[in-house]
Amino acid sequence: MKGHTAVPDTTIEFLYLNEPDMIRAGVTDMAECVDTMSDMLGLFAQGDYRMAGSENNSHGAQIFFPETEEFPGMPVDGPDRRFMAMPAYLGGDYQVAGCKWYGSNIENKKQGLPRSILMFTLNDKDTGAPLAIMSANLLSAYRTGAIPGVGARYLAREDARVVGIVGPGPMNRTSLESFMAVRPGIDTVKVSGRGQAGIDTFIAWAREKFPQITTIEQVPDMEAAVRGSDIVSIAVPSPMGSEHYPTVRDEWVKPGAFICCSAHLAVEESLVLRSRHVADARKIYQAWAEEIPAPAHETVGIWGMHLVDRVRDGRMTPEQFEDMGEIIQGLTPARRNDDEVFIYSVGGMPVEDVAWATKVYRNAVRDGIGTKLKLWDEPALA
Repeated sequence: MKGHTAVPDTTIEFLYLNEPDMIRAGVTDMAECVDTMSDMLGLFAQGDYRMAGSENNSHGAQIFFPETEEFPGMPVDGPDRRFMAMPAYLGGDYQVAGCKWYGSNIENKKQGLPRSILMFTLNDKDTGAPLAIMSANLLSAYRTGAIPGVGARYLAREDARVVGIVGPGPMNRTSLESFMAVRPGIDTVKVSGRGQAGIDTFIAWAREKFPQITTIEQVPDMEAAVRGSDIVSIAVPSPMGSEHYPTVRDEWVKPGAFICCSAHLAVEESLVLRSRHVADARKIYQAWAEEIPAPAHETVGIWGMHLVDRVRDGRMTPEQFEDMGEIIQGLTPARRNDDEVFIYSVGGMPVEDVAWATKVYRNAVRDGIGTKLKLWDEPALA
C-alpha cells in the first residue's frame, strides 16, 4: 500500500552444534570427507578461496607466550602452548567464511582432555552473521585425516594392500580411515611407535574399526613399518631441527610406494631423486616459508618445507614441486606407472575446516540437528 514501507527482518539466529550433534550430522563420515577435501583442493588450485595475510595464504594468527613469567597469571611457553585463529573463505559450492579458534597445551592430557580444544564459527559471506558455532575437534581431525586419503586416491597403487603406520596417534587413526575409504583392498597394517600404550590402543581400535583387515601387527621400528608397504603414513612429533627428524632410507622403500608425511621428516637423498614430490597445496608452504627464517625446514620440518628450500637453492626445479589440486584438475598427471614412488606432504589449512564445516552444517540443517540460538531480534547498534 502507498505510504507503507516493508520493515526489514533483522533477527539473527545461528545453530550451535556440540560434539554429539557433530557426530550425528556426519562429521566422522570419512568417505564423504575425502570427497569434500578433493573438491576443496581443486578449488584451492583454481584460486577460489581466501585465507589470512596480504597474499591470502597465511595459516592464521598465533599467540606465543614468553619462556618465563613476565606478568602474574600470564601463561609461559611450553610444548604446544598457544592460541591460534585460522580464518578462511571458500567459494565453489560452499560460498561461506569461517574461523577455527583453538587453545593448545600438552598438559591438558593430565586432566583427561585433548591437547587442543577447538571451536569453529561459520559465517554468511555477505553480512558476516554467524550461521553456526560448532565443536571442532572431530571436524579438524577428520579433515586432516582426509587429506592423506585424497593423496592415496590419486597417487597410491590401486592394488595397495599393505599400510605402514609410523606413529599411532590420532593423526594416523584418521589417515588409516581415509586410506580404507579409497583403497578397500588393504588387508595388512604394520604399526611402529615410541610408546607401547599408544601402539596397543591403536591396534585395538583398528581391529574393532576394520574387521576386514586380516593382519594388524606391531613392528619394532620405522624401517620395519616402511619395508614392503604400499602406503606409508609417518606422523611422529620431533623437536625442531633436521638433526632430530626421523629419516626414511632409500633401501627401505619398495617400488610404487606412496609415502604420506604429516610431521617432521627427513629423506635420504637417493630416495628424493627417484621420487615424485606432491604437496596438498604448494602455496601454503611457500607462504609459510616467507614467515620463518631460512632454511625453512629447520623450523618447520614438514616435507613441503624441504621442497621450498630445495627449489630456492636450485636442488629441485619448480616443476618437481607438484600440487595435489593440479593433479585433481588433470593439469598434472597422477600415477603413471606401478613403480613410481610418491612422497606426499600434508600441512593443513583453514579452508579445509570451512569445507567440512559447511557440509556438516548443511547436514544438520537438513536433519534438524543442533540447538538454535538467537543473536538478537534487533541490533542495539546499527
